[in-house]
Order: sequence, then C-alpha cells, then structure tokens
Amino acid sequence: MRYTQMLRGRSYEFESLVDLLGKASPHRSGDVLAGSAATSDAERVAARWVLADVPLATFLEETVVPYESDDVTRLILDTHDAAAFAPLRALTVGGLREWLLEVATAPGAGARLAAVAPGLTPEMVAAVSKLMRNQELVTVGAAAEVVTAFRSTVGLPGRLATRLQPNHPTDDAAGVAAAVLDGLLLGCGDAVVGINPASDNPATVARLLRLLDDVRLRYDIPTQSCVLTHVTTTLDLMAAGEPVDLVFQSIAGTQGANAGFGVELSVLAEAADAARALGRGTVGDQVMYFETGQGAALSADAHLGTGGRPVDQQTLEARAYGVARAFDPFLVNTVVGFIGPEYLYDGKQILRAGLEDHCCGKLLGVPMGVDICYTNHAEADADDTDTMLTVLVAAGMSFVISVPGADDVMLGYQSTSFHDALYARRVGGKRPAPEFEAWLDRVGLLAADGGIRAVDPATSPLAALVAP
Repeated sequence: MRYTQMLRGRSYEFESLVDLLGKASPHRSGDVLAGSAATSDAERVAARWVLADVPLATFLEETVVPYESDDVTRLILDTHDAAAFAPLRALTVGGLREWLLEVATAPGAGARLAAVAPGLTPEMVAAVSKLMRNQELVTVGAAAEVVTAFRSTVGLPGRLATRLQPNHPTDDAAGVAAAVLDGLLLGCGDAVVGINPASDNPATVARLLRLLDDVRLRYDIPTQSCVLTHVTTTLDLMAAGEPVDLVFQSIAGTQGANAGFGVELSVLAEAADAARALGRGTVGDQVMYFETGQGAALSADAHLGTGGRPVDQQTLEARAYGVARAFDPFLVNTVVGFIGPEYLYDGKQILRAGLEDHCCGKLLGVPMGVDICYTNHAEADADDTDTMLTVLVAAGMSFVISVPGADDVMLGYQSTSFHDALYARRVGGKRPAPEFEAWLDRVGLLAADGGIRAVDPATSPLAALVAP
C-alpha cells in the first residue's frame, strides 16, 4: 500500500508500510547505511504524520517481512492473541500512543498493560515508539511490569537486578573467580552470573559451568549461572549432565539473521524444554536468556523485507522480542551499543535506542534489561553511559550488566561497573532482588539503608573464592 502526505506544499510519498516505518524512525547511522532512513527532517515528520493515522489492524494484514519466507513473521502472526487485541483493535498508531500514556499515568497501569501485551505485535510497538519522545518512552516503560523467576525474582517494582559479567580473555579460573568475588562484594549478581567464554570449546564451557555452580552451592547464593555459549553446545552439555541453569542464545528479528547465529526456532524450543525438565529453579522455572541488539539483522545482510526493501533496524529489533516472548524467558537484554557506530553512531543514538528497546520489549511482555555500552570507536564516553544508566533506571529496566571497572577486557568494549550498579540503586531508590538481598544480609554485606557495606575482601565470608 502506498502512503502520501502533504507538508508545507510538498507531497511526500511512501511506497509501503516498510518504507513508512523506516522514514518515521529517528535518525540513526544504521538506517542510513541500509537505505531506509528519511532524507530530511521534513520527510521524517511527514512519515510520522502518516504513521499516526495507520490503523493497528493494518499490521495484521500488511507484513513487514513476508509470511511465506520468514518463520519469525509466521511466529508473530500465528501466536497473535485476538482477544487481548480486541480493546485496541479500533485504534490507530497515534491512538495507541495516547492510550499508552493515559494508562501509564493512572493506577493499575501494570496490570492493564500486561493484559494487552499478547495482542500487540512487535511491528505495532515499534511503530508507536517512533511517535514518542524520550520522556514518553520512560513513562510507559516504567509503568509496564514483567516479573520472572528462577532462583531469584527479577522485575519487581522498586528492584534493580544485575548481571555479574566476569569475563576473562583466557577463561582463566582464578581470574573469573576474582571478578565474581569483586562483584558479589559490591552486591551484584542477582539476575545472573554470566560468562561470555573466550572459547566455545565444550570442555572449557563445562569447566566454567562447574566453577560457577561450585561457588553458588558453597556459599548458598540464590542466583543462577550461565555460560553464554551457543544453544547447541548447551544442549549437548545438558545431555552430558553438566550443571546448566539458564540457556543462552543471541537472537534477531528475521529468519535469515537467526540463521546467521546458527539457530532455528525449533532448537530454541528444544533447549527450553530440556532446561525446564532439569528442575533446577527454586522460585520459578523460566530458563531462557536472550541477547539482542539493533543492527544485528543488517550486519548479517538479513534485513530486507516485503518488496525487497530494507526494514529499519528498530522494527527488526522489536521482532526479536517477538521471538523471545514465545519462549517465556527469564532474562532478555539489548546489548545496545555493542554492534558499533555503523548502526548507532554516538551517545545520543545509543540512548534513544536503549529507551526504544526497553519500552518495546516490556510492552510485549518481555523482561528487559540493558547492557549500557559502547565500543571504543563510537562517539561515546563514560558520561554517556552515566546518563543512559540514570535514565534507564527511571524507565524501570529489570536488570543491568556489570563488569569489573566498566571495561570488559575479553570482549573489548565499555559497559557499566559494579560501582555503577550501586550508584543506580541509590539514586533510583532501588534494591536488589529480594532473595539475593536476604542473602547479602545473611553474609553481612547489606547496610542498614539497603546499600552495601564496605568489607575487607580478605576477611569476608567469601574470601575463600580466591584462596590458593
């Protein structure tokens, strides 16, 4: 369908819904690279004007990526909940924005947003986010509540969980253990203790799994571990009896991009069933951990949609949350600045993407965290991550990544630190996950104000972690 808008005496034409969504997106380097971006601010405004009047039902009729050739599209449409969509069916994209803001600022917002989540498609939430200012993304994101559980509970109001990320460039056990100790002493690790292994060798991954499980059992820590290897490796390790808590996989918003990750939807379903059957959770049984990032489909050259037109990277990112939603995940996070400045050029673009990703994911019922990060060749610095962290805490993100010194020496990028997580909880009035907070109290790390007590690592109850 072709869309037209007059603006100040000039006619702007958009060839299809794909074209309209791309032109309505905020300016970002990846869309310019792909050829989906507006060529001027005036064209962008015209596209948003048109998009605001598009009925939501259009997204059930006009696909962004063809149904016949893409299993992500089939998953989204075949699992769409018509009953949950019914209260919104008569709305346009602009009407949805008004409805979201009205609900988000009224009592009972969390329950009302959760009730319609199964009726919203990723393309609908991507479209409405393009019409929203940053403060509106914060408002709606903070109102949406998605609670998940395994050994700890993530996403509760007033809580901010953390992934403790103890990566090491050689997967050295002592180096990993030292980073784990550092993070635990600073109150991090309640979402997951998750290692990106330098090697995908199954023996190495199994050794790291056993290391993390031994730490958890020795100190009776109510958290979960994950080694972020490929899902097929994790399947083999589960079959071999290794201590797998969460199954990790990077995912994207098209069948082609997921194929680039070497994964099919059927494999994700198999892994979820296998991990759930282990029964290792104590307060819940959600076992999947997914990571995403704007630009993943473009970097895999799997970003073309209906009519062979490039789909904007934020719409494809929202479709990745449609994949995640289908497998009832415990954790999902966008690694928002990791893919590089070719896709998100500077701190402003990264901040906007993080707010979009977080809001869209939660509107779809996905438990959203954010790796607030940038690569060293991006136009960003630590002031940008401070700003992003502060704003995303206000937006109600479920968890944040924390690495030693904010510098991941294995992956070679800048993220947020254990100390940054302490700052975020303090200024945001947040506390750790309740089970983990009780453990911090038991081992003498919880301060009276809910913060973390400073202790001597050598004499702490956890000192044996790095003992010879």
